[in-house]
Amino acid sequence: MDRVAASFTSFGKTVSSSVTPFAARSQQWIREQTGNAGEKTELPHDYIELETRIEALKQTHQKLLAATSQYANEAYDYPPNIRESFQDLGKSIGEKVSLLSKSHSVAEAQAAMTAPPSAKPQPKTFNHAIARAALSGSQALAMATPQGSTEPDPLAQGLEKFAIAEEKVGEARLQQDEHIQANFLAGWSTTLNQSLKAADKARAAVQAARLSLDAAKRGAAAGGKHEESYSEQQKRAIEQAEDVFVEKVDEATSVMRNVLDTPEPLRNLVELAKAQTEFHMRAVEIMEEVTRSIAEVQTEQETGYRKAREGQ
Repeated sequence: MDRVAASFTSFGKTVSSSVTPFAARSQQWIREQTGNAGEKTELPHDYIELETRIEALKQTHQKLLAATSQYANEAYDYPPNIRESFQDLGKSIGEKVSLLSKSHSVAEAQAAMTAPPSAKPQPKTFNHAIARAALSGSQALAMATPQGSTEPDPLAQGLEKFAIAEEKVGEARLQQDEHIQANFLAGWSTTLNQSLKAADKARAAVQAARLSLDAAKRGAAAGGKHEESYSEQQKRAIEQAEDVFVEKVDEATSVMRNVLDTPEPLRNLVELAKAQTEFHMRAVEIMEEVTRSIAEVQTEQETGYRKAREGQ
């Protein structure tokens, strides 16, 4: 029985030693929230500045990630009013154009347009949707050409060229998105979810240490006692709390400085700008080329149109 009692007493001391500091911190926190805590231990000015900068960095990451996370969603610019069937999302524009060029009848052309996908359905992007709509219009015009006609429909020709170009732009956009996901989103997510969380954890440890220190001071000063009348036990408790407080402040300061000084976020931002630049340059290149090509068809059509009018 004595052994059991001793074991129970030891367990009680262990629980008391672990619960009491937490209870003291909780009571101190409640007093501070209700304005009954008296003086609080001040944090170093440099430390407060670091906390302000860390908060700004965290908000920056949260806001920009909230906006750029759309790059991980393929259909972020896909029109909500578009109603496309499984056949519409079948083979790529290039594949359909190739099949259409080999068609010798309306039936074969229709089969080429509704052929099932060779791999996976086409991407749901704005450019791909435009490409599919343009090719569908091109084929509708081509199939409506009077039988026996040897002249291709100019608008059908232009729409086909435009469709191919829009698909290329869509593919370039998807490449941009992959680049951004790998070289920007991943890096900024890591900074937010690991580095900044580590800083928050270190800051929380400082807060806990300060609450423990102020609780120890308040307990020793209970009843209006002055420092000169503190017991040795109370003085040791305050000194130990001060040592822990200083240690946690130093640790958090080091962690926050490392997070703020790392060049990784700026390096990631460069990759974001680079990906967007490469995409827009590629899109301009594609669209300038197709504009010239369609303009040639348009010039030929206008020339023929004028000649026909003059001959009437």
